[in-house]
Amino acid sequence: MKYIKGRGAQLNTHNRFLQHEYIIRDDFLNYCELENENADSNKTTYLEIFPKTIINKVTSPDIGLMYSMNPYQGCEHGCIYCYARNTHEYWGYSAGLDFERKILYKSNAAELLEKKLRGRNWKPHGIMFSGNTDCYQPIEKKLKITREMLKVLLKLKHPASMITKNALILRDLDILTEMASMNLIHVNISITSLSEETRRSLEPRTATIKKRLETVKILSENGIPVNVMMAPIIPSINNHEILKLVKTVTKLGAKSVAYTVVRLNGAIGQLFTDWVKKAYPDRAEKVLNQIKECHNGTLNDSRFGLRTSGEGKFAEQISDQFKLARKLYLKDIEYPKLDFSLFDKHQTNQTRLF
Repeated sequence: MKYIKGRGAQLNTHNRFLQHEYIIRDDFLNYCELENENADSNKTTYLEIFPKTIINKVTSPDIGLMYSMNPYQGCEHGCIYCYARNTHEYWGYSAGLDFERKILYKSNAAELLEKKLRGRNWKPHGIMFSGNTDCYQPIEKKLKITREMLKVLLKLKHPASMITKNALILRDLDILTEMASMNLIHVNISITSLSEETRRSLEPRTATIKKRLETVKILSENGIPVNVMMAPIIPSINNHEILKLVKTVTKLGAKSVAYTVVRLNGAIGQLFTDWVKKAYPDRAEKVLNQIKECHNGTLNDSRFGLRTSGEGKFAEQISDQFKLARKLYLKDIEYPKLDFSLFDKHQTNQTRLF
């Protein structure tokens, strides 16, 4: 099979929740190739959905969050390692190419958010944009769902955190700057590598590394606290960049750095294995074996606490490098805390004028 440019996954894995599925016969695909026709247009399609809630309670004890909200399901960024791919199966799709090409969006997200925050029993808690998929993926430029949700948070003075790989976040600099002046926002920028070649392979439809570094700089210059997530660390692909990456982003103003060790849960194990053998055939087995070394001999580890940090000598080396990087480049730098005392569920657009 030819390598599908502009996509992370190179195939659709079986949906574990479906007993029956349609299979395209090989002879049909071969016929299309002979006739120079595409059996698959590789286009992204969008489907509006109408959820009843937008805030999700997070129960995982090793995440440190209480709630998350995701205006989109599926993500066109196409990061091959993304843990969120498996959630697409709940919608009847594959965790593979479907996750990147069938994007569900929630137009009523801002309305649902305001209704929830104004509820009688709601008390301000930490909420994370993009706990599952990126809230600034390409379609956000047109739909502006995330921007409308930020307006609600600013109006009610409710704190939130965000994580994204997209420089599109700078579009909302006006709102983010005002929120930051009241300690209402934390921004996490995901930068997995400083190599554009690695970025194109791992994360084919994300913002370039140059754009992401510029984003860290501009956000920081505007007083918006930035944490850079080097997530995930993938053995023999980006683990050698830790010190250089931390040095680079702290010079641009990042006040914190964090990381996770890659784990290939659910269908992602099959997708990643297929991808790495095509993208890095010279070292594919080495990469896979080193990932297993971090997770007790398997590609996935679901144990809380260990699933993101890994264990064993390789994981220890990664941890030690980050400790050294923080000591060298982040010594005595504190990450500001969010202020939950300003929240006012009775705030209106009119009263904000006074």
